[in-house]
Amino acid sequence: MAIRLTGLMSGMDTESLIQQLVEARRTKVDTAVKAQTKLSWKQDIWSDLSKKLKNLQAKYVNNMKYYSSYSKKTTKVSNESAVSVITGTNAVNGVQSLEVNQLAKTAYLTGGEVKGTNGDVTALSKLSELGFTGSGVINLTTNGKSVDIKVTGDTTISDFLTQVQNAGLNASFDAGNQRFFISAKESGEENDFSFTASDANGAAALQKLKLQVGLEQDAATKAEYEEYAKYYDEAGGNKNATIANMQSMIDATTASRVNSYLEQYKSLITSRDNAQSKIDEINAKYAGTTLESADTYSTRIDGINAELETQKTALEEADEADKEAIQEKIDALNEELEEVTAKKTDAQTLATQTETLKSLNNQIAEVETYVTITSTADADGNITYSADAKAKLTGEVEDSYFNKAEYASWVMKNQSAISGTGATKISGQDAIITLNGATFTGNDNVFEINGLTFTALSETKAGEAVTITTQDDVDGIYDMVKNFLKEYNSIINEMDKLYNADSAKGYEPLTDEEKDAMSESEIEKYETKIKDALLKGDSNLSSISSTLKTIMSSGIEVNGKTMYLSSFGIEKLSYFEADENERNAYHIAGDEDDSASSSDADVLKSMISSDPDTVISFFAQLSRNLDTAMTNMSKSVDGYRSYGSFYDDKKMKADYDDYTTKIAELEEKLADYEDKWYSKFAAMETALAKMQSNVNAITGLLGG
Repeated sequence: MAIRLTGLMSGMDTESLIQQLVEARRTKVDTAVKAQTKLSWKQDIWSDLSKKLKNLQAKYVNNMKYYSSYSKKTTKVSNESAVSVITGTNAVNGVQSLEVNQLAKTAYLTGGEVKGTNGDVTALSKLSELGFTGSGVINLTTNGKSVDIKVTGDTTISDFLTQVQNAGLNASFDAGNQRFFISAKESGEENDFSFTASDANGAAALQKLKLQVGLEQDAATKAEYEEYAKYYDEAGGNKNATIANMQSMIDATTASRVNSYLEQYKSLITSRDNAQSKIDEINAKYAGTTLESADTYSTRIDGINAELETQKTALEEADEADKEAIQEKIDALNEELEEVTAKKTDAQTLATQTETLKSLNNQIAEVETYVTITSTADADGNITYSADAKAKLTGEVEDSYFNKAEYASWVMKNQSAISGTGATKISGQDAIITLNGATFTGNDNVFEINGLTFTALSETKAGEAVTITTQDDVDGIYDMVKNFLKEYNSIINEMDKLYNADSAKGYEPLTDEEKDAMSESEIEKYETKIKDALLKGDSNLSSISSTLKTIMSSGIEVNGKTMYLSSFGIEKLSYFEADENERNAYHIAGDEDDSASSSDADVLKSMISSDPDTVISFFAQLSRNLDTAMTNMSKSVDGYRSYGSFYDDKKMKADYDDYTTKIAELEEKLADYEDKWYSKFAAMETALAKMQSNVNAITGLLGG
């Protein structure tokens, strides 16, 4: 901003004179600013009111116009410690009798304390450290499927857990307590599981793992042994006859393993190809050069970083003339570091993928003893399973089943030899309830029956039934109507207050100078006076308010009879009872939260209990009438109103923007006016200076 020196020759306070002239013209700017401020306040009031109207329509009116919204049911339970009930909308009214005969349980096996030959064991410990040598087979049965877990002295606890988890159970080893914890993922009898041995070595492994439970403690394990022993004993120990007895099981297992090997083979081939592709990519990248080991590059990286630190220190201490050369060295070192780091990454990737490829090839070779490639069946590369490979697998499955049956027969003849190892087992079981004499069974404790959701919590005593009573939720319907009227009353009272507000004639928004002369509380009180009166007598406000009041007071025909809100004990207070601007609010007779009507008889709740259809029909139609009217009042009007808005939000915004433009133009004109007067007074000062100079010259000539 230019510095202006005025009044030096004339001795006049030209600054004050100019400011007085400018202030006389500033009135137009202030008037526009005040008008824009009032418009902004009006926008805020309308925006808030519009949101409340939209909330009333969305939360209550839209919901209450549907009969289904009134289909509220409630269920009472005589013994809430035995069962909890959730009531659905399609639940049937009535009184029912329920017994909880049995709760569902999740199968859970807690192992005994494992004893290592050299102290405590960890997940990486081998079974040989538990004293197990040789190889054996442990059979895990769960969810109707049987899985063989092969173990040797080199099998780690982690390996064993992985196989159990892959079979579909939760399994972990607590090193702190030296115990296994194994459980089914879901409750119920069909999700129970059992560990049995397919041979003596398998039994020895279960003993060392402390997972063997005495047959008298675990019904599932005993039943498993009994089933396989029967196949063996009925065949008189003959292998072919025993296999024939179990043929359906053998066929199912063989088919399952065929598919498993095929999928495993395809997955391994894909992984091998991916690994080979990465190796080829890196080798091609360094064709003609030698890619050193990652350790070699790590050493070089350490050296480069050390040299970088040296050069950075030198750069800080160097003279200005030497800095450019040092910076060039630093840049070169950074480029070399980037290149060597990339080579290290590639070397690491190459080494990793080479090891991965070696491992995959070993796995593929193992699987290929079962999968013989004869052709590809289709473009997706599906593999044909050869007859020789299938015969080999079938033979292995048959041997496995026969061995298990043979061992099971020995177990059942020598049950005392299968002793517990400190392990405890909770068998999975189904929940059983009896509802109105009918028995229902499920694998968990939740039953959904005829619109009600029962959750069994505890078993009931024999002969003691829980009474379940389902009926219309009178309080639910009553509260819905009450909450709607509370929201409506709040809005209609606010609208009446705004429309009937005291006049604020003569009050205009304060300028900054006026605010400086007042306290904060005085400013707030002054501006509130203006804001409260901004919608006084507003035609749009009157239209919305009148429409809502008319609909609420109109009659509605229900079953050939015209009914009003008053028919349900819902009325306005008399003119003299109601506070000012609250004379259009509705009160429910007998509402305990309303001091004005709490002592009256509760007509609404009584009618909901005795004749709910009439109440529902009336309020559903009233809500539809309100919804239609409110939708019409908030339709989009091009250039004036957005969809869903109850006021001319677009027009107000356009007017506000116009004020912004107008104020900017007036400010520019005022600045030009001020500059004009400064120019005039500057010219006067220049003229006076010249005149004074001439006077001084003449006086000098005359010897003055």
